[in-house]
Amino acid sequence: MALSGTSPFDIEIRSYAEEREPDRHTYAQLVLPVAGDVQLAIEGRGRRLDPLQGAFVPVGAWHAQSSEACNRSLILDIDAAALTHAGWQRLQEKPFTAITPAARKLIEFMELVTEQRAVQAAHLAGWVPLLLDTLALGAPQPRSRLAALLARVEANPGNPWSTESMAQCARISVSRLHALFREELDTSPHAWLLQQRVDFACRILAGTNRSIADVAQAAGFSDQSALTRAMRQGLDVTPAAYRRAMRENATRIR
Repeated sequence: MALSGTSPFDIEIRSYAEEREPDRHTYAQLVLPVAGDVQLAIEGRGRRLDPLQGAFVPVGAWHAQSSEACNRSLILDIDAAALTHAGWQRLQEKPFTAITPAARKLIEFMELVTEQRAVQAAHLAGWVPLLLDTLALGAPQPRSRLAALLARVEANPGNPWSTESMAQCARISVSRLHALFREELDTSPHAWLLQQRVDFACRILAGTNRSIADVAQAAGFSDQSALTRAMRQGLDVTPAAYRRAMRENATRIR
């Protein structure tokens, strides 16, 4: 895998078999086993990796992997320009790292999403700070928790999110959640969530023939009327009018 140039991170699930020739690349790499074990050597130093032990391969470091058993690892590529956080330096100094329970939960979630669909760059950028905190610092910082929460909600805005469930997901208090939203996004959790749901509904309206009631439910609104109110207030348009305008615009472009 190679970084696309449009994102500082890339992710995939990979399995290893017989030992391959040593390799090195212009980006760093996190090797995070999710099943089985892998033997990894970095610049001549070898270690067996498993779901409790991961590794960080620095930029340009010679490395080789092999395994004699079934295995799966989450592989995260990191552009060299993105390695500015102190946590990356800690991992570079100690490349073989224990996977904490908090990191394990996040890795399992990232694996699940990666298996189901292509991961959007914005979502991956939200996960990485939290993953780095749990691996390098042992405890995620509030802003990293917020970034991971935003990525999780953006991936599934139609889930039954509330201010309380968002705070619980980020493992911070409701008052701290409100403070972080004000500091980082200059809005409230409720207003931000509402905007994510409206944006999600607009994408479905523009790209599918699903009924407006179905779209409202998929986007997390209680009913079609709730979606209509939200779109009138935010966009000054009804769902039906929005869909009609998008289709007329697409026809003109053709």
